[in-house]
Amino acid sequence: MKKKITLTLILAVSSTTALAGPIEEQIRFRQSAYSFIGWNTAKIKKHVVTNPESYNKEYVAAAANAIAAAANSGLGELYGEGTDQGIGWKKTRLKPEFFQKKDEVVKVANDFNLAANELAKVAASGDISVIKEKFGKLTDTCKSCHDLVRIKE
Repeated sequence: MKKKITLTLILAVSSTTALAGPIEEQIRFRQSAYSFIGWNTAKIKKHVVTNPESYNKEYVAAAANAIAAAANSGLGELYGEGTDQGIGWKKTRLKPEFFQKKDEVVKVANDFNLAANELAKVAASGDISVIKEKFGKLTDTCKSCHDLVRIKE
């Protein structure tokens, strides 16, 4: 029985690595995903915070849905061992401490997913004051993660 469990764990780890790909590919996918999230975050900020008179419900809802989709896509698979070193589209900014702070990282990631899903839900309502509140919670989770495990440029 013990050998079967060990083999299952080895196969699970191997298949995750195989699905996620080599280190450089994981970093590229991760950088692309967060660039996509950043682009959609900027769209919401423009229409809800910076220039609310330009508010467009469908545009903001689409951006919020895109962020939620990325948040729920399994980004954690792109943080394989060794992805704190290497180059994707550019040198990774993941702090090596990421791998020692797994519990904190999981909490921040879960907070981000929850905030992204809440934002997508309220964006469909069109209530700009609630959208702005949920958008602030989302960006707070981004900052928390950056402060925890991202090297500043």
